[in-house]
Amino acid sequence: MREPAFWYRPPSSISRLLTPLGAIYGAITAQRMARTGARAEIPVFCIGNYHVGGAGKTPTTLALAKLLRELGEQPFVVSRGYGGALSGPVRVDPVGHTAADVGDEPLMMAAQVPVIVSRDRVEGAALAHAQGATIVLLDDGFQNPALVKDASLIVIDASRGLGNGCVFPAGPLRAPLPPQIARTDALIVIGSGDAADGVIADVTKEGASVLRARLVPDQASLDQLREQRVLAFAGIGDPARFFATLRASGVEVIEEKIFADHHPFTPDEIERLVSEAAAKSLMLVTTEKDMARIRSDVRLRKHADRIAAFAVTLAFDDETKLRDLVTARLARARAR
Repeated sequence: MREPAFWYRPPSSISRLLTPLGAIYGAITAQRMARTGARAEIPVFCIGNYHVGGAGKTPTTLALAKLLRELGEQPFVVSRGYGGALSGPVRVDPVGHTAADVGDEPLMMAAQVPVIVSRDRVEGAALAHAQGATIVLLDDGFQNPALVKDASLIVIDASRGLGNGCVFPAGPLRAPLPPQIARTDALIVIGSGDAADGVIADVTKEGASVLRARLVPDQASLDQLREQRVLAFAGIGDPARFFATLRASGVEVIEEKIFADHHPFTPDEIERLVSEAAAKSLMLVTTEKDMARIRSDVRLRKHADRIAAFAVTLAFDDETKLRDLVTARLARARAR
């Protein structure tokens, strides 16, 4: 879906009209979050959001997987596989599966870390354990009570925050904020800006950690785009952040094309983008997540060599603080 613009403006007549629905939705979600879930055989760290849409969960998950491997762990990601047809549990094959099978984010992550797609998160964690995982990184699922979380790390964008602060559909929140903050072990604030300052203060009051991080462009991506004028397109939760990251990295973005999150590109759409870029002497660039959908679709992959994928990694301002948090939470989980 494409986020309504009024979610990220001060409360309007539309959001006020939808507030009663948000109250019902929020109450149901809050009650659901309070349920007791099943405990996995291995620790479970959840990487989630307070709100719908993108904030940087995927680069956060990959950064945590890298740290855990450095600590001698064998992390597996367990994902619902949004947008994929397979209900699982199944281990993602980055060569044999397509985004239509398992979803674009699991397919993209599977090139760097083992990923299990499963609609049933308990079954997904069990398969991960059976295949050698020592810890599960639960991709999303913060509001889902099926699995007990040993740590919940919530990702928020510093420049967007939580928009109008209303609960879906009146705003982007998945549930009222207090019960979500009460279950937060760490807040990961990505980028710069003050839109998340209120949430940071509330999380700090509850005694949870706050970690700051930033997206760092891959040098090979920058080299490919150096001195190029580009047409950038994205079908992600927050395309504006992608365009802003490109510009902040010195990339000359001439045109932008926005698609809905997880948009299933058609051959006509990609061919139009390729033709338009060629006619205007622009280079096409998109996100790694969008490129995962393009490369895995037999109808689209012939165009992949004419599109640059802009890769980023997440860098934490205080890596020692992150390492200490992860180590402490792992020790606590294994002492239970």
